[in-house]
Parts: sequence; structure tokens; C-alpha cells
Amino acid sequence: MQNVYPFIEAEKARSHPQGPGAGNVARACELLKVSRSAYYAHAAQQAAGGSVRAREDAALTERITAIHDESNGTYGAPRVHQELAEDGHHHGRKRIARLMQVAGLQGRTPKRWRTTTIADPDAPALSDLIGRDFDPDPFGLDQRWCGDITFIPTWEGWLFLATVIDIASRKVVGWATADHLRTDLVEQALRNAVTIRRPAAGVIFHSDRGCQYTSAQFADVARELGVRLSVGRTGQCWDNALAESFFATIKGELLDRRSWPTHAAARAAIFDYIEGWYNTRRRHSALSYLSPNAYENFAALRAA
Repeated sequence: MQNVYPFIEAEKARSHPQGPGAGNVARACELLKVSRSAYYAHAAQQAAGGSVRAREDAALTERITAIHDESNGTYGAPRVHQELAEDGHHHGRKRIARLMQVAGLQGRTPKRWRTTTIADPDAPALSDLIGRDFDPDPFGLDQRWCGDITFIPTWEGWLFLATVIDIASRKVVGWATADHLRTDLVEQALRNAVTIRRPAAGVIFHSDRGCQYTSAQFADVARELGVRLSVGRTGQCWDNALAESFFATIKGELLDRRSWPTHAAARAAIFDYIEGWYNTRRRHSALSYLSPNAYENFAALRAA
């Protein structure tokens, strides 16, 4: 098998926009039916001349590559470090970062957020009940939620995604998609959240001053569901930073990485990302690198 490695090395040496030949290595390994982890393990051994340290680096690189692949290429050194630690492999973060750099493995950095808010100048005044306090809180589940709307370009036209996020755990507790920006979209996301979580009356839902969130229809729905509405200031993106941060994450890790031929394909991918990855497995630095579900389980144990 080793005779294929010079060919992969040649491909790695070619320039590539993802980094030092990362995309070329992936294509060459796929063509030659060699796993990337096996190639990087071989490369680590070669780099250190077959020493004990080299063998350790090779084995560690193989585990790092598997974790990176499992995250769909989104994890950087901090999250890989935490994943390894929970598996009982305790290594320095700098060592992991060095091996990832050698292997051409990089995490995904969220893109800068762009506002899509259309405010209603005639909307009734609502207070900001959050005050930019988006700190996680294991004892504060289903007390403060936030949400926003973003857009996804598809070959069938725009698809819009509305979310409801529990501020205490970062969990997406409700969401909805539609091919329009009517208030029905954000109403459905909020109804989904209340149906799933069944919060006590008085849960706060915080948003920007978009016309959907300040409409009479949404106010009526909130009263019906026992939800208190809160809004940030016009033009102040930091007043709803958590909701915007989620959109930067899902765009950087999923939506901006490929084109979407249909609304159905985009919806299916969003479902898989939120329910199968983000809520259940993706590690958050603000949650001590726990996933939202793990953080909520931890909160339940503390409260017991």
C-alpha cells in the first residue's frame, strides 16, 4: 500500500484554496481507496523518522482526522481537543493544533453576520427584557428564548428559516421554514417550541424589531401561548447576538458549503443539522464544550 503515498504527496503539494493541499489529499485518497487518517498517520511517522514520538503522533493524527471527518470538517483544535479528552486521550491543545496543521485539517470559522431585518416604524413599543445577557445558565432552562430569521438561496428561490433558541442551553427548541417572510413563519417556529418544551407561562421570547416579530398577529399568538415578547434596539445586532451567532454557524458549517437545488433538499439538511448534530453532538465553547443536550442533562442532574 505504501507505494501510493508518493502520489498523494504530489497532490498535497499542489496549491488549493482550502489550505495546504487539503482538498487534493481528500481526492487522491478517495481515488486510491486509502483513508485520509491512514495517510496522515503515515505522513506523521515519516516526518519524525519512525521514532516513538512519531508513532504516537501518527496514532493521534489518525484519531484527530476521524473526529474532524465526523464533524463534517467543521471542528478546529479546541473542539477536537475536548472530544479526545472525553475519550480518555489527554493531549495538549498546541500539539493537536500542530498535527492538524501538518495534516491540512482546519475548522470552519463563522462568517460575519448580515442583517435582514425590516422594521415596522408603526409597530407598538416593546421593551428589551434581555439586555444583551446571553450567558448560559443550567438553572434557567425555558425561561428566556431568542430567535431570528435568515434566508437560504436555492434553485427554486429563497427559503427562509426562523428559529427559537433557549438562551440558557443554546439549544434550538423550535424552528420552521417557508418560501415566504410572512408572520406565519415566525408564528410556526414559536408554536413548535412551545409544543415541544411546554414552558411555564411567562417565558420570554427575544427578537429584533423585524416587522414579523412586532406585528399584531405575533403579539396575539404570544398572548395565547403565555409568552412575553422582548425586542432589541433598531440596528443593534448585538442586542440579539445569540440568534445571529447560530445563523453564522449553520451557514458556515452547512448552508454556504454547497448549493441547494430544491427547498426540500435544504429543509432535509437543516433538519439533520439541527436535530442530528447541533443540538445533540456539536460542542459549544460557551457550554464548556458540551453539546446543548448534554448541557441540559447536566442541568437536570444538578437540579435533582
